[in-house]
Amino acid sequence: MARLCFDYGHGGTDPGAVYIGRKEANDVLSLGRSVAEILRRHGVVVDETRTSNTTESLNARSNFENRGAYDYFISFHRNAVQPEQAAGVETYTCINPGVKSKELAAKLQSALVGVGFKDRGVKTANFYVLRKTKAPAVLIEIGFIDNSLDNALFDSKRAEIVQAIAGAILSQLRLASAKDSLKEALDVLARNGILKSPDYWLEHARTGQNANGEYAGTLIERMAEYISSR
Repeated sequence: MARLCFDYGHGGTDPGAVYIGRKEANDVLSLGRSVAEILRRHGVVVDETRTSNTTESLNARSNFENRGAYDYFISFHRNAVQPEQAAGVETYTCINPGVKSKELAAKLQSALVGVGFKDRGVKTANFYVLRKTKAPAVLIEIGFIDNSLDNALFDSKRAEIVQAIAGAILSQLRLASAKDSLKEALDVLARNGILKSPDYWLEHARTGQNANGEYAGTLIERMAEYISSR
């Protein structure tokens, strides 16, 4: 059974980066816990360094991870520099990462870029929680909290961001199935109004199954309309 340690940056007396009243600590707690919920439905054990707006030192976070036996440690953050001056997502490993952390970082970065964030690349850093934890560790900076466009993307595509992160992790754990991938794709189509019956397609758009020709025609027409309107 796969075991993960999730770390939601900042919290309590430390709000992290703040922009127009928006706090990094709140954003990453909410988002990260949603990712954890999906992973648990796939049988993954996810422990968390905090589950509410509490203050946790960097040492306490690394000690929490070191007391367990985890496959990966993932720390959730949002970036900041100067208001409206930078945008995008970047993923960090320690200075001398192992194969597993490099692989996971690459998958997380690619997944978040796929949602629409600017690609700032996979990087290395001497962050405390990356160098003081036993398990392969990554830290993700999910857009800039002091960039209005990144915040709009973070909010409007929150469900897709959650699915993208969960999907990347499941892929790294070799737990993502073809059905999972199809469901995620159908959910995207449903959210954009392209189809209204994702459960039907989840059941019938598979090897050995037959889909209703009329339904397929309607789906193709709606996809064409959506692409033409963009």
